[in-house]
Amino acid sequence: MGIRDGDRAVDVRDVVAAQLPDYRIDSVALLGEGEDNVAYEINGELIVRFNKEPDRESRAARVIEEAGLLAAVADISPLPVPEPCFEVGEQGCLAYFKLPGRPLIDLPAVRRSAHVRSIAAVLGRFLAALHAVPVDRMADLVDTDDQPEAVWLDEAAQTYETIADMVPRAHRSAVEEFLGAKPVMDRCDLVFSHNDLGIEHVLVEAVSGTITGVIDWSDAAIVDPSYDFGLIYRDLGPVALDMALDSYRTRAHDLRAIRARAAFYARCSVLEDMAYGLEHGLRRYLDNSLAALTWLYPIPAHWQAVN
Repeated sequence: MGIRDGDRAVDVRDVVAAQLPDYRIDSVALLGEGEDNVAYEINGELIVRFNKEPDRESRAARVIEEAGLLAAVADISPLPVPEPCFEVGEQGCLAYFKLPGRPLIDLPAVRRSAHVRSIAAVLGRFLAALHAVPVDRMADLVDTDDQPEAVWLDEAAQTYETIADMVPRAHRSAVEEFLGAKPVMDRCDLVFSHNDLGIEHVLVEAVSGTITGVIDWSDAAIVDPSYDFGLIYRDLGPVALDMALDSYRTRAHDLRAIRARAAFYARCSVLEDMAYGLEHGLRRYLDNSLAALTWLYPIPAHWQAVN
């Protein structure tokens, strides 16, 4: 069992055996592959992830930096986060034992809806804790990610061109009107945040809906505080956004500005998520995105009248 790392094969078993010589390996399974990483699951409990950066030095630096970041995040996060048990920089390898729970995206939509208020409230408090950390404290661990709205719109428009046929006709005029507009929004001071708080990265206990952890911190950055709220809005809906903002106990930011900007990011990122689901054949991403169109791009009244 291995992945391709440049011109050589990396044997997952050998990596684990070298780092955890007393750990018995009974099974190795490919867990998943994204744009940045490919991950394996050992014995159903140990995650071994390889960064796909082709440059050896950059790959090693990313892994070492992420391990340091996770250690720092563990000190400030009110929710559990993965804690590395080893890293092998030259192979781009980072390993940690799984947190309990399952990704929220894997729960049926009806079950998610039953717990949406409590989940969103916890995520609002979680973001408040992250955003309260002085930026200077995290600046050496993460980059700044602050693209202008025009760039977001340009990228969303390019994405839409590739998926327009999959967007139901009833929503297309709303999407196209949004992409053709030039939003003027109040700016927010940048904060440290997860920067990819989609429901695929939120772990929950399947029956109670209790959040058991937040995973995948590879995109963490100094960023607009509205962005992660935008992903909550995209994935869980308007009630979730209300609950998350209600529990966001901070006076440092204008909640009205965060709400407006969150809607902007949600409308851009839902198109990206839909394209990702289509490209990789991930039905759960596609279904979640199609459902989100109902609140992000409501069907115009005139369209309903003639249909």
